[in-house]
Amino acid sequence: MTLPQSGEFSLPMRVYIEDTDAGGIVYYVNYLKYFERARTEFMRSLGYEKPAFPDENLMFVVSEARVTYRSPARLDEWIRATACVTQMGAATLTFVQTAMRDSTCLAEGQVTLALVSSEHGRPRRIPTAMRQKITDLQG
Repeated sequence: MTLPQSGEFSLPMRVYIEDTDAGGIVYYVNYLKYFERARTEFMRSLGYEKPAFPDENLMFVVSEARVTYRSPARLDEWIRATACVTQMGAATLTFVQTAMRDSTCLAEGQVTLALVSSEHGRPRRIPTAMRQKITDLQG
C-alpha cells in the first residue's frame, strides 16, 4: 500500500477464486469490496484503526456509490484499488476510487461516506483532527 503526495492511496491485492464467477472473471459487486478495502486502509494510514469510533458513538456509512466498469479482472491477477478524498462536507467524505491492473482501469467510481451517530443514525460533524489530516494530504 502506498500513499503518494497527491493524496491518492493505493492498495495492491490479488484476485482470488472467491472473487470470480464460473468464467474466472471478477464478479461486479466485488469491485465495491475492493474500494471498501482501499478506503479502510486509507483511514488506517491516517491513524484510524476502525471505521467506527465506539468511544464517541460515531461511524461512517456509505450514503452513495456509483461505479463504472471498464475492463474485467481475472483470477490470479494482481490489481490495485485506489482511494482519494475529493470532497469533504461537514459530515461527509467523497472518494474517487479505481481498480487498476497496471495502467488499465478496470472500474472507477465515486463513494460518499457520511459520519453518523451509531446510536441514532443522525449525521455528525467530522472531527477537526481527522479533517486536518485529510486536508494536509491534499496539499
